[in-house]
Amino acid sequence: MNSRARVDENSCSGHGDCVDVAPSIFRLDDDIAEVVADGPVELLIEAAEACPAAAISVVDADTGEQIFP
Repeated sequence: MNSRARVDENSCSGHGDCVDVAPSIFRLDDDIAEVVADGPVELLIEAAEACPAAAISVVDADTGEQIFP
């Protein structure tokens, strides 16, 4: 399964915990997390769980079905 992270820019507070967990997938741009690559679903979920603002969701890249939360 191909998975993709999505960041709700209205919820993101720019803490950067996602970047700490998965720096190859996320970066901070103007204090908002931005997804720059896809990655393993386990890593995407770990980054989403680390987000104190709960601004990250993980979806199936092929169907758009939400995987997490």
